[in-house]
Amino acid sequence: MTTFKPLQKTNIDIILPMMQDFYAIDGYPIDVEISRNLFEEFIANEKLGRAWLIYFEDEIVGYVILTFVFSFEYKGTIAFLDELYLNEKSRGKGIGKQVVDFIHQEAIELSLKIIYLEVEGHNEMAQKLYLAKDFVVHNRKLMKLVPKPL
Repeated sequence: MTTFKPLQKTNIDIILPMMQDFYAIDGYPIDVEISRNLFEEFIANEKLGRAWLIYFEDEIVGYVILTFVFSFEYKGTIAFLDELYLNEKSRGKGIGKQVVDFIHQEAIELSLKIIYLEVEGHNEMAQKLYLAKDFVVHNRKLMKLVPKPL
């Protein structure tokens, strides 16, 4: 049985190694102390979003994070499914489907207008999961800017 528990400050040392494993999949850099501080800030301010530890048969197998943004276009608060991580032994068991269903229900309860997410081009398993759960490829191109002094 899959269950979800809101991330608490006392769980930060549990989630950080999973985050390191997640980032290592695609070679993303991670500074553990910065991530620790970000989690403390995130947990202290519910307006930033929500995070949950994912349990399967009473064992922590991953985590999921929703971050919030206010949007005039969508007429209210929207979310970014910022991270969904399952440890390697938990993948392919239908847990990801349950996580997406849980996030869908949370979005309804939180009155979120839309959920965006990013998925790596090579991660076909995740793409199939999201498409099967009614996510659609957006017709816009995601772009980014890292602000630097001009």
